[in-house]
Amino acid sequence: MASDTDRLLPKQFGPLQGVRILSTGTLIAQPFAANIAAEMGAEVIQIEIPKTGDLVWRQLEFIMDDADGGSTSAGWVQTRRNSFHATLDLASAKGQKIFMDMIPKVDIWMESSIPGTYPEWGLDDATVMAANPGLVITHVSGYGQDGHPDYLGRASYDFIGQGFGGLMNLTGFPDPEPPSRAAPWTGDFITGLSCLWSSLAGYIHAQKTGKGQVIDLAQFEAIHYLLSGTMVAYYEMGINRERGGNKAGLFQPYDVFQASDGWVNIAALGAVFTRICVVLGLDDIEGKWRNASTDPQSPEGIEFDAILRGWVEERTVKEVVDLLNAGQVACTPIMTPKDMAEDPHYEARSVHIEWDDPQLGRKVKGTGIFPTFSDTPGEIWRGSVALRYDNDLVFGKLLGMSESEIAGLAEEGVI
Repeated sequence: MASDTDRLLPKQFGPLQGVRILSTGTLIAQPFAANIAAEMGAEVIQIEIPKTGDLVWRQLEFIMDDADGGSTSAGWVQTRRNSFHATLDLASAKGQKIFMDMIPKVDIWMESSIPGTYPEWGLDDATVMAANPGLVITHVSGYGQDGHPDYLGRASYDFIGQGFGGLMNLTGFPDPEPPSRAAPWTGDFITGLSCLWSSLAGYIHAQKTGKGQVIDLAQFEAIHYLLSGTMVAYYEMGINRERGGNKAGLFQPYDVFQASDGWVNIAALGAVFTRICVVLGLDDIEGKWRNASTDPQSPEGIEFDAILRGWVEERTVKEVVDLLNAGQVACTPIMTPKDMAEDPHYEARSVHIEWDDPQLGRKVKGTGIFPTFSDTPGEIWRGSVALRYDNDLVFGKLLGMSESEIAGLAEEGVI
């Protein structure tokens, strides 16, 4: 509910213009949701711990030197654009009062903490909602706000959520190979997407009714929800699904194949199987090879797989991709960062863009805005910033604090 008098954004843009989000979570999942909203025009205030900030994510991987002689991670630079970064000690009485002063001025509050943390600070949902009845509160945690007492309060990260949510049981090759995590931080990003859509759904309802609500988002459930028919197959058919590598299992080809200079994915479902047979020069498509498509373990299925693998091995990645796509068979190279940076389709769609990053003190290039809106496109107006970068703006313009008040709070360690 940003107004003309307290608006922080330098300009309005995107489909979420006018929406203000307070984000107090750390690491990847919940702040990622806020970041996407910021790129689509929402005004996002990201709160960090005064002394250290969100230290782990700021320093987690692929470290680069910043403009002030410090360092920051590539992940932080990519996923902390457009947000206003302020610091606040929510464990302190003064910090809690400042937090409550902010609540009437925001539409959505997102957080990620161990359940019970905010109530211990006197910031339970009822108290917060009383200050803003139209507020949407989204709690993101590993195991949820309620449930079996042995699970509540357990620490959780992307890797843990993938394991408990069932994704890792399906990721990787069969035993004795170990289960694999989906990289880079797939469980966190899935959770972030769930956080964003559910928060916006709550916001739409609040706009219609004037009534806010509380959303309980457990990371393991966000991951578990994506397992397709796995649990129906278990409950109704007794199938305890296991890892199967890259193959689909009930049809082919749907796998990774090695060419002479790299790897490709090939998928030919249904009528497309006829097309790959034509490319391979196989006869009797409706007879012998039709069975090969739907029964990969049959003699014909095993023979077909061997023929296709031999055909691919004799050719370069480019030759395989060009020949199969010319025959309307789905095929792609497995792209590396270098491949993606040089690919003409990525370039034609402006997938990678440059933006100004204040923390690094220069332009950087990475992944741009997604998806593309025809009338209200998102944009990057500012990159990542250093700790406490927006304290004066947030506490001054939004809450009306004087420079001396802000300086005093900083000296006390409240902000």
